Amino acid sequence: MPTQAAPRKNGRQEVAHLYDELEERLLARDQEGGSRIYYELVRRGRPLPEIMAEAVRIHAPYTHVPYHQRIDDGFPNFVNNDHCLLSSRAAINLKKMLPEKLAGLPLAQTIWYIPSGLDIWNQKILKAPGHYATRGYKMPNATPPAPVVYWPDQEPLRETGPLNERLNNWLTLVERGQVIDAYRTFLGLMEDAEHRKEVLAQLVFAGIIDVQDRMLYNRSYTTGHKAYRARSVVEIGNAVGWDNAHDVVYAGALDIAVGPRWHSVYEMACNVVTIFIEGKEVHAVPQSGTTERERALLPNIGTVSEGEIDGLIDALTRQHEPAYIEEISALLLAGKSPRRIIDAIQLAAAQVVLETEGANNFSMPQHTYEYCNTIGWFYDNFEHPQRLKLLYVAGSMVNQAAWNQRNSGWLKSDTISAPNGAGRMTGSQIIERLEAALVALDPPEAVAWTKAYLDSGEDRSMLVQRLALMAARFGNDPHNQEIPQCLLEDYGKNRCRDRERLLLACAHISAAHRKYGDTFEASRRFGDAMGLSELQ
Repeated sequence: MPTQAAPRKNGRQEVAHLYDELEERLLARDQEGGSRIYYELVRRGRPLPEIMAEAVRIHAPYTHVPYHQRIDDGFPNFVNNDHCLLSSRAAINLKKMLPEKLAGLPLAQTIWYIPSGLDIWNQKILKAPGHYATRGYKMPNATPPAPVVYWPDQEPLRETGPLNERLNNWLTLVERGQVIDAYRTFLGLMEDAEHRKEVLAQLVFAGIIDVQDRMLYNRSYTTGHKAYRARSVVEIGNAVGWDNAHDVVYAGALDIAVGPRWHSVYEMACNVVTIFIEGKEVHAVPQSGTTERERALLPNIGTVSEGEIDGLIDALTRQHEPAYIEEISALLLAGKSPRRIIDAIQLAAAQVVLETEGANNFSMPQHTYEYCNTIGWFYDNFEHPQRLKLLYVAGSMVNQAAWNQRNSGWLKSDTISAPNGAGRMTGSQIIERLEAALVALDPPEAVAWTKAYLDSGEDRSMLVQRLALMAARFGNDPHNQEIPQCLLEDYGKNRCRDRERLLLACAHISAAHRKYGDTFEASRRFGDAMGLSELQ
């Protein structure tokens, strides 16, 4: 019998020691050390999806919390959601908007952030260092405590029966907060490769319907974060390959059942369909599923006119409930496309971002925009039967955010004009002025120079690329990448005539949102390591 040849190394084995070192440095909260290893992996030509998969494997056990709320001596306090996974998701999409030589920059921001994003629970009670403990990024001189695993990984629980029955059983476990049972059941569902898309649709749906029912004067809320985490599972799983995605599922799917869970806004949406679409009264008798008329509206293809868009934006941002409910219902019943209604809702959400002032006041507007972006992405990728109701959930979130900002005194509506003399400049000259305004964190100037570029008629792709690059350069908080990436993504898909409002909002939040520490440190270090002078 011939001797079996030794297996050839695929390159991954040759750098296994580097991944071991990466894990050691990240868990030691060593941002500089972890980043140096990342640079070496990039120099050795390791694929970015491979590096991302290893990064998720490392942080997955340490980015869960026991509960997303604490009651400390009778006072409710919010416990934040993981942004390590969300940072990787944003990196996947920002990479596509950058020149090839800068493709590794967004993931460099993820690697830089991970050490500061571990064990949020202990950070919140000042028993661990990191972003949520000190809002700073320098680790203390003392050796930090090891991050804690609150929810260990599990083995799959394999159920039998019709797919829809198993999906609904999983969702019931989520709603009841049976975290381990729900996670094990989901792992079993994911083994059914033939129906993986339906399983992933249910995962994202479970996140999308989990949204707080008020904002004003609250600090304990979910702001749609479970939807973003579920979406991250899908996009990162697609990027790294589902045969290599178990750690990705562990990092995101388990959290869906972690409490608290808010479903009251989605319940409103269900009842609104009964009242405004079906024309019936709501009774105490339990309802379920979807109706024939509701399903008939999903394939609507009617265009939403500019006047209708303006009317919906006004209802969403300047009128109280139920004005937006009536507007959305009327559009649907008139045959308008649900996906194009989402386009209009995104413009409303972007307008709230654009009018917000004060570096610390973007929490509600930015999460609301990310939610509306996620709804559009969900429509584009899945055909979940309940998705019509999500228009009302998104509408509620925008309406709440608009009134939260207005009642808090954080909205300022100014006329946007290009700077004097901008009309005599080339597009490249305007772009350089825009970049300088973003570096200076000057929101009015950043928006004005963006307006100047739009007025110039120059190719929009250069503006999109520079806004994406600046988003990737700002570090120390994944929101600096996530929200601009969402706005730029939607600019490429939104069909409203006024979609350039999304670019203005992108420039505004990039300059205006609060920054921590030396915000260019991570990108500068990456530039030094890779010989990229444009990042200095």
